Amino acid sequence: MVEYSPQFGALMGLDHIGIGVRDMEASIRFYADLGFTDIAFDYVGELPGLTEVTGRPRTEARVVYLRAATPSVLGRASVKLVHLLDRPNPPLPEGQAWGEPGICEVCVHINGYEEFHRSLVADGHVNLMDPNEADLEPYQTHCGLAYIEDPDGAKIELIEWSTLAHGWPYPPGPQGVNHVAFGVTDIDRTREFYRTLGFTGQLFESNGYFEPMHPWFGKRVPPQMRMMLLTSPHGGNLEPVQHFPPSPDMRGEWGRLGTFEFAIGSRCLERSLDFFDHIGVKLVDEPAQVDLGGGATWRYAYLRDPDDNYVCVTEVRA
Repeated sequence: MVEYSPQFGALMGLDHIGIGVRDMEASIRFYADLGFTDIAFDYVGELPGLTEVTGRPRTEARVVYLRAATPSVLGRASVKLVHLLDRPNPPLPEGQAWGEPGICEVCVHINGYEEFHRSLVADGHVNLMDPNEADLEPYQTHCGLAYIEDPDGAKIELIEWSTLAHGWPYPPGPQGVNHVAFGVTDIDRTREFYRTLGFTGQLFESNGYFEPMHPWFGKRVPPQMRMMLLTSPHGGNLEPVQHFPPSPDMRGEWGRLGTFEFAIGSRCLERSLDFFDHIGVKLVDEPAQVDLGGGATWRYAYLRDPDDNYVCVTEVRA
């Protein structure tokens, strides 16, 4: 299947993570503190192409697409904030910790993550995890990580790939979305699926228990986690996670508070849709286009991944 197109149907790696919010202005301020200061578009109105995804005939929302000003050493993606207007955003799934089936975090690359984390906590942002260091197999890639919480309870990982970023000529601070983490039921199947969509690299794989996350599971016994980082040469990356034993489904509804979807970028949506048809990937709904004014457009379609996570393919010309 890969031989059909060396460019994988014009796909461009992780483009953005969709995040449901209650107070758009508060969330814009929060994500600006994380470096997402470039508003690519701010749209208010109906969102076509979501009937099957949402189970509703109509969806109206305010959608703000935020880009980071500074690039990362290991891919860069964006965030898309969604505030529903015709109904309340559904709540976070009760009991969601990390790595259950569903979208579980936004990961932002930070140059100097420890100091950045300290400054965010000092400014009143909720601390979920103090800084930790690790060398990841198989390349002994060193990373540091910490967590905070967004205004609606979404987990935000702050990560620094120090061995990869050595000599990277940018000042300390945030550098955009590095990856999205999401829970799956068969990680090998997931890896093969996303390899066909252009995520052909793999930076690490781990299998075990990460004790700093244990408090997030409350009274549940923390599971063993197998995870890996699948990389694209063009955009952000994917971190699928599988729990042993399996954990409850935490996907929730489209548009729920917190992280509810991710999107793969496309240089040409028509070419990407032809590619999906060739490799047998079915769309959930009809492709859609939103006129952003001034000649700018936002085009997208939804597909089913092996675990029915909400996966959008998007072409933003703004």
